Amino acid sequence: MLTHKELRARALERADVKDEYERLGEEFAFLDEFLKARATAGITQAEIAERIGTTQSAIARLESGRGKHSPSLATLQKYANALGCRLELRLINETEGSKSEGRTGRSTGRAKARQ
Repeated sequence: MLTHKELRARALERADVKDEYERLGEEFAFLDEFLKARATAGITQAEIAERIGTTQSAIARLESGRGKHSPSLATLQKYANALGCRLELRLINETEGSKSEGRTGRSTGRAKARQ
């Protein structure tokens, strides 16, 4: 049986899979920030759901990125606020951002802790 790492490496040998994987990279990184923030706060999906007035299953769909619809900005803000964070979205110029700031040039969304 293949490990997850081996399966991923084998799948990424295919150009079509690699292209899709790279295309979704930003979305997965964004969702990962939400998961890390929730884990750091020690809050369950059910607790987040209660705080923002939705269901645990809706939070699970939001965190998985596999929902039929993308969450609204308002929903993402509510989720961040329920963690004691604020949502920060930025547009980064792909040509200037990578030169002047040493960034990849991709747009990012980050949930940052209030200070």
